[in-house]
Amino acid sequence: MINDDWKLKPAEIEAKSFSTIENEAGPHDWDPRSWQLVRRLIHTSADFDYVRDLVISPGAIDAGIKALHDGSIVLTDTNMALSGINLRRLGDFGNTMACLVDDVRVINLAASEGVTRSMAAVDIGLTLTGHQSRPEGAIWVFGNAPTGLFRLLERLEKDPSLARPRLVVGLPVGFVNAFEAKVALMDSGLPHFITNRSRKGGSNVAAATINAISALARDRS
Repeated sequence: MINDDWKLKPAEIEAKSFSTIENEAGPHDWDPRSWQLVRRLIHTSADFDYVRDLVISPGAIDAGIKALHDGSIVLTDTNMALSGINLRRLGDFGNTMACLVDDVRVINLAASEGVTRSMAAVDIGLTLTGHQSRPEGAIWVFGNAPTGLFRLLERLEKDPSLARPRLVVGLPVGFVNAFEAKVALMDSGLPHFITNRSRKGGSNVAAATINAISALARDRS
């Protein structure tokens, strides 16, 4: 017979989950704020590999917090990532959020140039984020499309006038170019990024990364 132990309130479920993560994660070298992010990814994915595989560049969390406080645009590569971000938290800062893959401009550009929509979405997204003379760099969030991440890195490398991203969350999942795109991000020279050293990732953990940073941003506001 099924007992009633599973009938927990949402806050109780989260608290119990975090307690389990703390008990099972084992020793690690993450500082307290970075651990909040890592722990959130484990909570989202039930995957403890993020303890050792996640890469947070120096200053990335602070850069993300400042970008949110500044109202920077947040561009995601999938609607799933977009829907997974806690809008209530971001609403305090006035951030615009968008996934452009279904935008008619993106659809037309992808068809005319023979590229993926994810690549075209980056091209259109860059027109929304300013140039160095009017720097309005975005927070870029990739959980699914390595072609989008590669495209962003390519465009930034070729055109120094483009506004540098405030933060790049590069966590595309998959077997074709996902890991390679992450290596390219780590080698790009961009100062502020969050990625991981594996094929793992996904829209859920990409969204969870923004949710963790937005929680830290609210704590600091």
